[in-house]
Amino acid sequence: MSKVSVIGAGAVGTAVSYALSNQAMVTDLALYDIDAVKVAAEAADLSHGAALAGLPRVSGSDDLPTTADSDVVVITAGANRSPGQSRLELAAHNAQVVSSLARSVLELSPRAILIVVTNPCDVLATVLSRQLDVPPSQIISSGTLLDSARLRSALASRFAVSPASIDVVVTGEHGDSQVPVWSTATIGGVPMGEVRDADGRLLSPTELDEVAQQTKDAGRLVIEGKGVTNFGIGQAVAWITRSILRDERVVLPVGTLVDGWGGPEVVMSVPSVVGKQGAVPVAGWRPNQLETERLQASAQAIAGVVEDLIPGTPEASG
Repeated sequence: MSKVSVIGAGAVGTAVSYALSNQAMVTDLALYDIDAVKVAAEAADLSHGAALAGLPRVSGSDDLPTTADSDVVVITAGANRSPGQSRLELAAHNAQVVSSLARSVLELSPRAILIVVTNPCDVLATVLSRQLDVPPSQIISSGTLLDSARLRSALASRFAVSPASIDVVVTGEHGDSQVPVWSTATIGGVPMGEVRDADGRLLSPTELDEVAQQTKDAGRLVIEGKGVTNFGIGQAVAWITRSILRDERVVLPVGTLVDGWGGPEVVMSVPSVVGKQGAVPVAGWRPNQLETERLQASAQAIAGVVEDLIPGTPEASG
């Protein structure tokens, strides 16, 4: 038996819910939104599809107790990023929304793992880590899992191979200061710097920077075209949720509280073990010196916004 609740029935929340409804790991799927008519309609639509496959019971309500006794709660409620707007500019409004919801949700499901998807997800998850008296592993941001998938997709086109053959992660902030970790990237187990692309060439540092920028811009381009990104993040959150519910202990680049990088203690993405306990950074993982410096800068970028939201938070730890 497993129950997952999704907070917010907008484009992202419904995409997450749809991805979850197609997986047999979820017994009960609860969808909450303040718009009673919309959430009921979304839940009904999802339940009709789930009935065809005999998958989870789906409910929808504007009453938050519908989320009670959840194993995982996915928070997608809040304003979406507008074209030309950075994720960090959303922080002030969405911090209030997410903080209030998280407190209420944990009263109903004190052991639930929280997955923060609302942007800027790392900033908001860091705020929650400061405010809530729960283990650090219990608060996850969806982080750079989707960015890592975007990077794999871009590289797959360059090298004419399946994305599944590429092992590379994007770390740090899910946003402008994200850090692709080239030093450990491989294609079919071979260091990426030794593999020739579809044209028979080794990628230069400049070309790697171009691929990294393409990855960073991917979300913005989708937003400019359709107003929101939702299908990709829906699949990403379903993957995180599956690993939690099945205690798969898969290593994923998701946001969790990171300490010991020589910068501030914040929630940002590093390779983390994801299972029933939530997410815990892989012990001993460290990229090269340049990537480490960029991660420290990414942590500072997140912490700077958190400091504006919660004055007096520590600038650095350890």
